[in-house]
Amino acid sequence: MFDLDKWQEIFSTISANKLRTFLTGFSVAWGIFMLILLLGAGQGLQHGTENQFKGDALNSLWIMPGKTSKPYNGLQPNRNIRLENSDFELIKQTDGVVNPSARKYLNSSRIISYGNKTGDFGILGCLPGEKEAEQIKVLDGRFVNEADIEEYRKVACLGLDMKIELFGDANPIGEYINVNGIPFKVIGYYMDEGGDRDVRRAWIPLSTHQRVFGDPNRVDRVVMTTGEASVDEVNEMIVEMRKSLAAKLNFDPTDEKALNIRNRAQFYQRFADLFSGIRVFIWIIGFGTILAGIVGVSNIMMIVVKERTKEIGIRKAIGASSTSIISLIMQESIFITTVAGYIGLTAGVGVLELVGNFITESEYFSNPEIDIKVAIGATLLLITTGSLAGLIPALRAASIQPVNALRRLICLIPIDGKKSIMCLVKTNYAPFLRHLVFFWGMFMLVVLMGSGNGLRTGVLGSFGSFATNSFFMWASSTSMPYKGFSKR
Repeated sequence: MFDLDKWQEIFSTISANKLRTFLTGFSVAWGIFMLILLLGAGQGLQHGTENQFKGDALNSLWIMPGKTSKPYNGLQPNRNIRLENSDFELIKQTDGVVNPSARKYLNSSRIISYGNKTGDFGILGCLPGEKEAEQIKVLDGRFVNEADIEEYRKVACLGLDMKIELFGDANPIGEYINVNGIPFKVIGYYMDEGGDRDVRRAWIPLSTHQRVFGDPNRVDRVVMTTGEASVDEVNEMIVEMRKSLAAKLNFDPTDEKALNIRNRAQFYQRFADLFSGIRVFIWIIGFGTILAGIVGVSNIMMIVVKERTKEIGIRKAIGASSTSIISLIMQESIFITTVAGYIGLTAGVGVLELVGNFITESEYFSNPEIDIKVAIGATLLLITTGSLAGLIPALRAASIQPVNALRRLICLIPIDGKKSIMCLVKTNYAPFLRHLVFFWGMFMLVVLMGSGNGLRTGVLGSFGSFATNSFFMWASSTSMPYKGFSKR
């Protein structure tokens, strides 16, 4: 491998055929460059999509009361289902439930003030488990705890935007805010990556919310996490919950509209499966592109063997072993493939870095990159394909008989009843490689078109419950002051 004479000979051959070597190396570099670029873009799409799930735990489960759509036990449809504290206790008994929390909203006037500053913010009652389900990051102070629930404490943990609007840069912990005329002590403030609405609200103990703001037994929503349970295990939990609540609240267990249950793990799994398909698709494209380059390298190495037939014959005539001939040809092939591949790898990583620095992050595209595992995999792929590219030419070179090489006979003159190695190179292998490249190009075109349609169908299938030309509008809170009004 480190024989200086061999390397000098390899570099001499490359120097004598600069254009041919460049074109061959370029095809390999382009293949690995496109592979890295596509894998990085796929990662960017995956990161962007994962950002959409940051607001809540990926293993969270949400239960919201709805309206019945089927008659049951003599009762008519269109009945409103109402959840209460006892229903929440029933849900908690389901095996696999972790960090359960019940939530209650304040739907009436929500005027919150501190000193001379006033704003309209969300006030939600909750239990301590809400912190995990909502992926709340407490920046200072603490969140609602069990003691707050048991003692009906009037305490509140504020969202970051709410804290800034009411307190500015001052520390709010220990201060009191006024909620519809009722003082609440600030115990902390937090950040939630779910969006602006999630940081313009205050969390207070559920027991306090029910006692102070009325309807003391009602629960608007139940949320929990499911630990390490698989999607199938969570679906079994959902079936069990639906049956137990249906028996208690008297609705058809098969009526999915009576209870709206959102399994974020299942929704996330759909996207995870989609991106797994995209990664496979990208590897097929990249490997196909690299293979086309490798076929080119192999073809070039066959031409090298053809041009050096006489030289190889002389080497073998003076005692060179077949192993040394194979080593020489494969070493040159691996060298060209590896160097060209690393140029493509470096160029691909460089382009991804530039794109990551200059592109504006969109809702579904963020931080295109590749990890170290991909780089290692690409390295192994280069070495393997380089070896394969040189293997057949090396074996052909090793099979050259010295007497045949020295006589340099043309194909029309048989040698020992067979055509010479020159004829084999010229008429058998090279046309096959040209046809293989053409066939592979057509094959990849069909695969790309078919896979693209498959991905499109899969993505559209994720939105199957909505019209593709639909849009939705709902009221929210303002994010900036306007005409004398503060954010509200």
